[in-house]
Formats: sequence, structure tokens, C-alpha cells
Amino acid sequence: MPVYALKPGYTGERMDRVENFGGNQIVYFGWDEHRMFCAAKAFPLPPSMPFSAVMEQIIPEAFSQHPEFNQIDWNKVEWLLDNEPFKPQQDVSLEAQGVGHKSLIRFKTPELKGYAGAGV
Repeated sequence: MPVYALKPGYTGERMDRVENFGGNQIVYFGWDEHRMFCAAKAFPLPPSMPFSAVMEQIIPEAFSQHPEFNQIDWNKVEWLLDNEPFKPQQDVSLEAQGVGHKSLIRFKTPELKGYAGAGV
């Protein structure tokens, strides 16, 4: 989301540039219809990270505290990358799959609708 200055001619340094993350890029992750999480979670990740590492390390860290997490059938999960359908390849890097700095990866679990149906 762009931010516009109220004062004409204002310039400022953008602190969230990819150059400021030591070789990592910020990637956001969200679990649709699970309102226990009010917003996507951000992680500084190397572009070379394979998606299998995301599934083993990042997704559980971000979402395992949800009571439905262990019920997810990962074969039925629907994925979006920057609001476009996405089919993650487990052994391919984030960068090679089009995941860039400040990309948003969302997943939806059609069989799960949030704790006690809160996501419906």
C-alpha cells in the first residue's frame, strides 16, 4: 500500500527496502478464515529457501498455536501468492517460484472454518 506525504516535496528514506534485510526478503503469511490471527505474519527469509523449509519451519511457527492446525489436510489446501492462485513446489526456492520482497502467501483450508466456525 503506497503512502503519500501531506506536504508537497517531502522525501524520506524507506526503511523497508530489501537492501536493509541482510540478504533476506520479507514474506507475509496468512491463513484465510482463521480470525485467531488478525493479520498476516511477516518473516525475513532468504530468497533461496525452498518451500519445504517454509512448511517445516515457518508455517508451524506462525500458526501451530491454533486449535485446528493439526487437522489441516495439506493436500486440500488452496494457496495464493500475491492474490493469484499458487501451487507451491516443495524443493524449489521462494525466488524461483515468484516470491519476492513483501510478497503475501495465503492459504485456505476448505474443510476448516476457524475455531468453532468463527471464520464462516
